[in-house]
Amino acid sequence: MSEAETSQSDPDSALRDRLVDAVANEAAFDGWTWTSIRAAARRLELPAGEAERLFPGGPLDVLAYVSERADQRMVEDLEAEGVINLKIRDRIRDAIRVRLERHVGNREAARRALALLALPFNAPLAAKLLYRTIDAMWYAAGDTSTDFNFYTKRATLAAVYSSTLLYWLNDRSPGSEATWGFLDRRIDNVMQFEKLKARARSWRPGDRIRTAARR
Repeated sequence: MSEAETSQSDPDSALRDRLVDAVANEAAFDGWTWTSIRAAARRLELPAGEAERLFPGGPLDVLAYVSERADQRMVEDLEAEGVINLKIRDRIRDAIRVRLERHVGNREAARRALALLALPFNAPLAAKLLYRTIDAMWYAAGDTSTDFNFYTKRATLAAVYSSTLLYWLNDRSPGSEATWGFLDRRIDNVMQFEKLKARARSWRPGDRIRTAARR
């Protein structure tokens, strides 16, 4: 669903967007808390109780909204840029870069969001949001698999994205170039592993015997 369709289905979407953007600014200093939500509501001069109406679940509701909106915007950006015409490794690399560069937001706010999601009782939400992000990336990359590869692809990309996100949070290199170098290396490692798996699948017991005989 595009942002335009979201606006039609949810008349409060524009207001939610304004509020979560304001909360993200507050969260860089006070974390993802009710304090930040209420401070953001005051800054926007919202009526009393409006923030609670828009996000009754509080900070976790806000984080879920921010993550899902970022996934949606990432897909729209990638489709607009014609990423589907690239090689698969380049599609995945661009998906991760777009998600981090344009749609993660302030590094400190992102760091505090991860800290909140890392708490044991928030693990189910953290897993759900990560899965949705990875699934959106594969969707934008044109993945149509329905077999076991569907799950292995997502598990592999989850590891690459998560490690790159953590690296990016602490990267102070110009233009985050160190992060993009790290990402390229991780993708190269995955591609090499996939090649090894393909060779293993194509190997037949008789191959070793025939190889030895030729020697």
